[in-house]
Amino acid sequence: MANDNDVNNDGTALPEGAFDGPAEFGAHVRTALAAAAGQGWTEIVLSDPDFADWPLGERAVVDALQAWAASGRSLKMLAHRFDVFERHHARFVHWRRMWDHIVQCRALPQWSAGDVPSAIWTPSWSLRRIDSERSRGVCGASAADRVALRQRLDEGFQAGRPGFPASVLGL
Repeated sequence: MANDNDVNNDGTALPEGAFDGPAEFGAHVRTALAAAAGQGWTEIVLSDPDFADWPLGERAVVDALQAWAASGRSLKMLAHRFDVFERHHARFVHWRRMWDHIVQCRALPQWSAGDVPSAIWTPSWSLRRIDSERSRGVCGASAADRVALRQRLDEGFQAGRPGFPASVLGL
């Protein structure tokens, strides 16, 4: 059962429990990012081997990130590689350029793609895909799950190198 802190401005609750399939996964990503501004999350961490099947290029997702973005906010992203963004998430790439000062991206080419968690971490909610191929996983407000996920994501950030620059400058 969701409490008042787990409800979006439009009255919808953040999802809890198991999810199965790409449609449900995408809906959970959209719901979480739509909740970010209303929940006042100061930090969001997104992690995936390549983000190819995430709805990050959708107008509604970018609008949600725009509503959330402000001074003092932080979006961290962790991936095996980020090359899919230019091809599949053009709106997100544009948003990322405008908000470069709050976005930190780390690439983990030295890890196998399967070792990079497919997850969302927030201060009060998390989502983790256990089977990325079938988009199966769990989500919810469990503090134990959030702590364990954050430890794994922090390990990745420490091991990673800067990736997905906001712009490519050349001479």
